Amino acid sequence: MREMPSPYLAPRTTLRVGGTAIAELVLEHREDIALLPERLRALGGTPLVLGAGSNILARDGELPLVLVRPQFTDGPEIAGERDGKVLVRAGAGVPMARLLRFCAVNGLSGLEGLVGIPGSVGGAVAMNAGSHGTETGKNIVEIQVVIDNTIQCINAGELQYGYRSMCINGKKNDFIVLEATFGLTVAERDGICNCMRHNFFKKKSKQPVTAWSAGCVFKNPSPEMSAGRLLDAAGFKGRKLGGMAFSTLHANFLINEGKGSATAALALLQEAREAVRQRFGIELEPEVRIVPCPLP
Repeated sequence: MREMPSPYLAPRTTLRVGGTAIAELVLEHREDIALLPERLRALGGTPLVLGAGSNILARDGELPLVLVRPQFTDGPEIAGERDGKVLVRAGAGVPMARLLRFCAVNGLSGLEGLVGIPGSVGGAVAMNAGSHGTETGKNIVEIQVVIDNTIQCINAGELQYGYRSMCINGKKNDFIVLEATFGLTVAERDGICNCMRHNFFKKKSKQPVTAWSAGCVFKNPSPEMSAGRLLDAAGFKGRKLGGMAFSTLHANFLINEGKGSATAALALLQEAREAVRQRFGIELEPEVRIVPCPLP
């Protein structure tokens, strides 16, 4: 286990904002799991499991957090077959882009809709990342996690997943993903590549995929009513404050224009929520995870 004191959150998140945590604990070997409880007790603070930081809005200043970084980058690899599906296993630290390239090269279909999503396998599993009608959870066969300081294998039937959430025994954020095994279907490589290419360019035309962003900041109130449409109607597409802005491509994407802060980001989110509440009577719920505490 590697340990670093007072790490900055900003360079560890895709939104590039956030202050300093108490420490960072990097898990590189399965043996590190046994050492984790003692180190967390000694350091104090609240543990925050952090992968690529693509769905995090960390507050400014000194934060009472200890970052736990699972850096298991084994795989992707084919791990057999089951029920007509090819099993693909990948460590939590494997970038999603690498997993998708592996699937394309090996002619394995099922995850094409996730192209363009930043982050790692662990993060995608923990939040049930989704796009283009594809959800991470629907393709999981099993995951290996740490629960109550022990390593456990959880089958798909034991998972409860919903819109941008994943629960085990009714609890979310109470586990650390170590690896995931997906069940995929054999298909033509050209077809998979073409589908991924189409999805990526469609996403790029509508979302600021190259900007400093945490992705969609608010959950869609319903499948028929998107947060982006509500924010656009409330006049927040392109709205700026203190170096932060709602994207001109997609009103539900908050971006850092280079010198933004978490304080400005949270103020802008509150303005947007209030405007939508007053105009439509709808309470927008954050999709981005705000740490160390959510919006009121």
